[in-house]
Amino acid sequence: MTEPIDHIRYALRTDRTIDMVTVGARTGLSRTTEIWFTNIGGRIVICGTPSPDGRGRHWLANLMAIPDFEFCLKESLSAVLTARAVTSLASADKRTFWSAPETRWYRERGYSLQELVSDGPMVEVIFTGDFVALNTC
Repeated sequence: MTEPIDHIRYALRTDRTIDMVTVGARTGLSRTTEIWFTNIGGRIVICGTPSPDGRGRHWLANLMAIPDFEFCLKESLSAVLTARAVTSLASADKRTFWSAPETRWYRERGYSLQELVSDGPMVEVIFTGDFVALNTC
């Protein structure tokens, strides 16, 4: 019989949409955001287009203040994974992620690679607790 962790690994390779539950940076209240994630070479990232008004994204501000969050799979299976966001990615890592085939959709929106690297919100997801074994998917 297939282990539940195998189902989760499969979802991390094939699914795209999750609910991300963060703690509000200003309010301290639980905030749920439906968002895409991407698996790039076994590393899980959450990213988005640059903010048109330059003010940033609330989900990113929440993760910068309190990096622990819930990564809630909801497509091929339902599972809540504990995670931590790495918000201070090196430019070289961001360039690698933004130039990967898996993030082509963002580049096709008219953003240059340099714009995405400098202004595109991005975090790497590190699974914690019982899910540490998922850190290489």
